[in-house]
Amino acid sequence: MTDMKSDVVEHFRTTLRGPLLQPGDSDYDAARSIWNAMVERRPAFIARCSGTADVLAAVAFARNHGLPLAVRGGGHNIAGNALCDDGLVIDLSGMRAVRVDPDARLARAGGGATLRDLDHETQAYGLATPTGINSTTGLAGLTLGGGFGWLRSVHPISANSTSRESLRG
Repeated sequence: MTDMKSDVVEHFRTTLRGPLLQPGDSDYDAARSIWNAMVERRPAFIARCSGTADVLAAVAFARNHGLPLAVRGGGHNIAGNALCDDGLVIDLSGMRAVRVDPDARLARAGGGATLRDLDHETQAYGLATPTGINSTTGLAGLTLGGGFGWLRSVHPISANSTSRESLRG
């Protein structure tokens, strides 16, 4: 496990709005679990980010202290890339807001938003998106990985969801 002075860790903790978890904390094991339960990694720190400032602080902390870095979006990550051993996990699961502009056919989502979050907001306007098929999948990982979903015959990969033409009514 990372050997770091407690005052350095405490200073980092005070820069975050969200909690900083470490092994031994009551929420640590739940926070390091992802959908693929076969992945067993033990990060030194998990920063449960509440906003952009937390993310920036976490990236700077990992860089300044030479820590391996992983990003957990929705937590559905099958390959386990959302976790790392002895490093820092930037956990975006608390950043799930989705805003829809139905006129522009544009949706903006936080880094921890899931397909359920996106569907809930877009369906209110009679819109659908070419995302995946499992509601627990995180949008960030799906779109960055080019996943496919229910509209794949019209829009074959979810990466298309970044275009305005992708929200369909």
